[in-house]
Amino acid sequence: MTTTKTPMPPTPPMPLTDQDCLAETLAFNRQFEAAAASRPARGRALDADLLARLRRNRLAGDAPPVRLPQGRDRVVAGGVRVRTFVPAGPVDGVYLHIHGGGWSFGSADGQDERLWRIAEEVRLAVVSVDYRLAPEHPFPAGPDDCEAAARWLAEHAAAEFGTERLLIGGESAGAHLSVLTLLRLRDRHGIDGAFQGSHLLFGPYDLSMTPSQRAFGSRRLLSNTEALLGSYESFSPGTGTEERRSPELSPLYADLAGLPPARIVVGTEDPLLDDSLILAQRWRAAGAPVDLEVVAGAMHGFTLFPLTVTERQFAREREFLAAAGR
Repeated sequence: MTTTKTPMPPTPPMPLTDQDCLAETLAFNRQFEAAAASRPARGRALDADLLARLRRNRLAGDAPPVRLPQGRDRVVAGGVRVRTFVPAGPVDGVYLHIHGGGWSFGSADGQDERLWRIAEEVRLAVVSVDYRLAPEHPFPAGPDDCEAAARWLAEHAAAEFGTERLLIGGESAGAHLSVLTLLRLRDRHGIDGAFQGSHLLFGPYDLSMTPSQRAFGSRRLLSNTEALLGSYESFSPGTGTEERRSPELSPLYADLAGLPPARIVVGTEDPLLDDSLILAQRWRAAGAPVDLEVVAGAMHGFTLFPLTVTERQFAREREFLAAAGR
């Protein structure tokens, strides 16, 4: 596939969303930075103890998340682990969810409450992929697992769940893997149109680093320049900046023709701001509708925290998943 040049970042659309709760969002950021300042700074690479804690607590909280009894662990597509949530009665589609965590931590059972709420309120079967993690399993292991799960759904959703309406999405690394999965289905298997909507929360789409990634610096929010670079080195070891511009690693450089309508969300205090702005621009240019939302004051990973903007985003996510492909 021909590599395309990335355009300069456009001006963020105005007005920004959720400005009415900007004070709360910024106050939380200050609180987060103050707490982070009292801890040792994270290096570019995750040490073994920190990585073990992040994996144990799934999304970097203080304790492991609750596993709901509604979740069912399965193995599909010849060996890919997934966790499914299926509400009682007929479902109105299947949502393939891909978790975040810098490709190195996170798991399919890390967000049971959120995924079960989607299943119940939107009447979707939810399939969350427990893809293999770096550094033990670097690229292409994680993308391979997500591709296999998506292909399995494209072939078996009707028999398994009684519907052919498929949606895909994730947060952070999971948003990146969601786009890679759509591109792989199109380019490797000729599967166009099976997935009818994509929900992408604050993803990294240029692993060679967009201007906002490079300029963010060492600010102690959930992610920063050094943390991102460390994640890229763990996910794709031995690759340099130019190699990371390959569309196989960085979907911002891919041909995006034929991808489904998308909802793309990012905060103004996220080092990945440019990634979402440019992806939305290129997604639209390729012919698909995009709902781009830039959240005032929000940092990377803001939906992990009990904020007003978090509840609003999850409500809007459910609205998008209910309407996509109609």
